[in-house]
Amino acid sequence: MEFHIITLFPEYFESPLKVSLLGKAIQEEIVRVSLYPLRKFSTDKHKNVDDRPFGGGAGMILKPQPLFDALEYVKKKAPKKTPVVYFTPRGQKLTQKKVDRFSQYQSLILLCGRYEGIDQRVIDTFVDYEVSLGDYILAGGEVAAMAFIEAVTRYIPGVLGNFDSVKEESFSEMLQGKKEYPLYTQPRYFRGLPVPDVLLSGNHKAIEEWKKNNCK
Repeated sequence: MEFHIITLFPEYFESPLKVSLLGKAIQEEIVRVSLYPLRKFSTDKHKNVDDRPFGGGAGMILKPQPLFDALEYVKKKAPKKTPVVYFTPRGQKLTQKKVDRFSQYQSLILLCGRYEGIDQRVIDTFVDYEVSLGDYILAGGEVAAMAFIEAVTRYIPGVLGNFDSVKEESFSEMLQGKKEYPLYTQPRYFRGLPVPDVLLSGNHKAIEEWKKNNCK
């Protein structure tokens, strides 16, 4: 799978893309990530990419010129019909079901906003999906893009050592929005605190029922 990231701060991704399962998947070329610094596409002599909003208001807006040029450039490099995902607080909230759907794409273009947002003409022309991590404001789209990549790549065969982990997470749709059941490991007793007997019973049906009933 390929991720093409358009960002003002490509250096933000340098360390996260090198560590853990994602770093290994990139090293083994199961996942490919390409970074495109937005300022390189600015025709402004000072490489400015933002300006004040028409109609007044606080903050600055990312201008259409560098974004149009960047997206046109990336779309030529990416496979045809690669969708553009823009991270914004007004987007649809990312859920596990949506993560599963995004993982079906061969390639995705991730657009990271900054400041007060981006010129609406960019959204109208290029953006296929507007995505939000939740009901709060981030300084920019880089944090959201990194969380998105981590979530999506878990569905790609070969990234996780045990793909059953993903299957169990998708099982959360059956749990009416509940997130996780309690987890236990060795030792069986620790400082007088036991592991529930059912988890040691070997009765898979009873264990699955316990997991369903104890999700929070």
